[in-house]
Amino acid sequence: MKKMLAAATMALSIGTSGLAFAEPLKIGLITTLSGGGAGLGIDTRDGFMLAIKNSGKMDITVVTEDDAQKPELAVQIADKMIQSDNVDVLTGIVWSNLLMAVVPGAVAQGKFYVSTNAAPAALAGKNCNALYFNAAYQNDNLHEAMGEYANKGYKKMFILAPNYPAGKDSLTGFKRYYKGELAAEVYTQIGQTDYAAEIAQMRASGADGIFTFLPGGMGIAFMKQFAQSGVKIPVMGPGFSFSQDVLPAIGDAALGARASGQWVQDLDNPANKRFVADFKKEYNRLPSLYAVGGYDAAQLILSAASKASVKDAKAFGAELKKADIQSPRGKFKFNTNQHPIQDIYLTEVVKLDGVLTNETVEKIFTDHGDAYAKDCKI
Repeated sequence: MKKMLAAATMALSIGTSGLAFAEPLKIGLITTLSGGGAGLGIDTRDGFMLAIKNSGKMDITVVTEDDAQKPELAVQIADKMIQSDNVDVLTGIVWSNLLMAVVPGAVAQGKFYVSTNAAPAALAGKNCNALYFNAAYQNDNLHEAMGEYANKGYKKMFILAPNYPAGKDSLTGFKRYYKGELAAEVYTQIGQTDYAAEIAQMRASGADGIFTFLPGGMGIAFMKQFAQSGVKIPVMGPGFSFSQDVLPAIGDAALGARASGQWVQDLDNPANKRFVADFKKEYNRLPSLYAVGGYDAAQLILSAASKASVKDAKAFGAELKKADIQSPRGKFKFNTNQHPIQDIYLTEVVKLDGVLTNETVEKIFTDHGDAYAKDCKI
């Protein structure tokens, strides 16, 4: 384990001039950089570090470690970052089961956690915490949007997700808005790569639409197998199922797939145009939803740190909650439970200049919050 931690650790010190801090700032970024979920974590890290680079000069250190998609390792890394590395803020976890393992201990030790992606319902309602913020969404949100979209013509949906907190939030969110019949509700193993049995169920189900939440390698495996199966039922999902990080591996099987997202690469605002151009220049690829989550989490932390000491939890938290940033998604503010209120869009996978990507079709929700904020008593 010590060797794994040593190999996974990378400290990045950025010294620039720009935002002025009252004191040095140290950020611990825990994300998935190996295994089937590596693409998600790499995009998270790269988006985060792009915001650091673009922010101007400051006295800041980012300590990055690979959680290998293992909850027990993520907890060990977080404790090391807090107790030995003396980080001021934690961030970066992609997977909700890892976040649920890390956040309670981190906030109990007085550390802020700003999530770049994972947003389980359990941390959005009665178990919310003044030190926990989410820069992306609440897990249910994008799935709620697809439930609303599916009401337009789909009478019998087959819904499928992995059996972990985000998967359960996914199907809960979809069902919250979808008014039609369910052909089946299926939970698969997290990390599963063989979907022959589930595709056979879909074929026999009588469904006129399929909703899947399968991020990372799971979605790649499913879509390839589904395309080979000859089943012609339309497939839709949240943005994670057809995000930029997986489209090259899925290939043309993804063309025409519709999804939902709080951000799309073609949104017409100055912050997004700069973000997409800068990301392409820095990394020679298009960004994904995960990259935007990392980028905005970094922006939030840096904005707050320029106005308040992270050692003053009340003042720093108040500055974080102002969300004083220019987000690529456009307008963005925090709800009372410190999760976003934002617009959510319907997207479609297309090929532009030979590159698979998502483009905006229409807006599904305007200023959409989450179902759990009413139970948060921060």
